[in-house]
Amino acid sequence: MRIIVAPDSYKGSLSAIEVGNIIRSALLAEIPDAQVDVVPMADGGEGTVDALLASTGGERIRLTATGPMGTAIPTFYGILAGAPGTDAKTAVIETAAVAGLTLVPPEKRNPVHLTTYGLGECIRHALDQGIRRLIIGLGGSATNDGGLGMLQALGATFVDADGKQVPAPACSVIDALTRIVRADYSTLDPRLKETDILIASDVKSPLCGPQGASFVFGPQKGATPEQVQRLDRGLASFAEKVERHLGRSYQHLPGAGAAGGLGFALMSIGGKVHAGAELVAQASGLPEKLRQADWLITGEGKTDHQTLLGKLPITLARLARAHGVRTILISGSLDSDADTLEALNRHFDALFAIPNRPMTLEEAIRESRALLAHTARNIARLIRAVR
Repeated sequence: MRIIVAPDSYKGSLSAIEVGNIIRSALLAEIPDAQVDVVPMADGGEGTVDALLASTGGERIRLTATGPMGTAIPTFYGILAGAPGTDAKTAVIETAAVAGLTLVPPEKRNPVHLTTYGLGECIRHALDQGIRRLIIGLGGSATNDGGLGMLQALGATFVDADGKQVPAPACSVIDALTRIVRADYSTLDPRLKETDILIASDVKSPLCGPQGASFVFGPQKGATPEQVQRLDRGLASFAEKVERHLGRSYQHLPGAGAAGGLGFALMSIGGKVHAGAELVAQASGLPEKLRQADWLITGEGKTDHQTLLGKLPITLARLARAHGVRTILISGSLDSDADTLEALNRHFDALFAIPNRPMTLEEAIRESRALLAHTARNIARLIRAVR
């Protein structure tokens, strides 16, 4: 019997690797002759690099880059091992690791003053290593600069009415975006033209407007209502200059508003948007592993109606069903809504929540290892009984 364990992280509690290893140990305690493969998963946010390195092998690259507040910070990205028989390698970069919300103290979280410049430095560093295929996860960003900083770090030129280059990183994102009168991509790093850029993001927002980057996500990042409106106008002005130069429109495409407009900037240099969970699943080789599997066990910290909108467990359940593999979900918390549970049951063979008694969130987090192990061991007994 072969069982694939492919969980997301239990955010605030356990990493995807930890979740997978706990489930694996519990399964083997009850079914010692089973073949259990742990394939940690992520959706493009925090933990994506670690998940892919754990499932595919490769190297964690450490470097110093410009953080969201404009100061140098230690950061990292991953270089995945090439496919067997090839020299092709892929770099995986998390926006969260270089321009993420967790890198900014709560009292300083305001996207008007934060930059994506460091992401461009990470991309350039990967290009220096000979990498020509990039997976860039957009989850967890703190920024709303439309990718201006990243583009500047990659060599793009933005000029104001006086013919002067807009400084990078700028002290005020709004001022920088609205000062630009001309964009010039001819100065971009030429290696980008021969590089495949895969954007891992589940956000469908356009760049501007009521459903755009500033209005939907700006308040979560610390922007005031007045700043949200000014950021939206600034992004619209910035996008108009970029699109005039390129002769193509990107700002209205789904995903352009991801990560404060990083989606737009990456599209403008050739990036293609992919659902984060699907991209990570493909990069980890999960479809090939499922061809020989009997069961798939996945999990996440909280399962509710948002899971049905395409979060990682649903993506994996659909992939497993396409291969005829039965799928179990182990969640830190299951929504009590009957309609949601009924909809989830159409995707999974069984749903389990790990709490075994009424408890607070703090208690559930503190006891998550033991609760998860207990639940997984009971599931293993059921699998053993029916095989």
